[in-house]
Amino acid sequence: MRVVVDLNRCQSYGQCCYAAPTVFRFHNGESLEYNYAPEDDLDEQVLRAAKACPVQAISIGIEDEAYEALEQKVQQHG
Repeated sequence: MRVVVDLNRCQSYGQCCYAAPTVFRFHNGESLEYNYAPEDDLDEQVLRAAKACPVQAISIGIEDEAYEALEQKVQQHG
């Protein structure tokens, strides 16, 4: 999975930091830092973070079949 954040669109709401704290964090409480290639075991957290972003600034790169399987997994776990 590859993560891309549109930093021009990001408004620093921080929902991504709550959903996936090992992937997203604020540096000095101001600028967003993130892991653009997180480990596979963090895929569910990253998808939750992307869905939680109120301005939809987070894009994830993943093949369609893998995305569908991941989305089903997230829905099952709440």
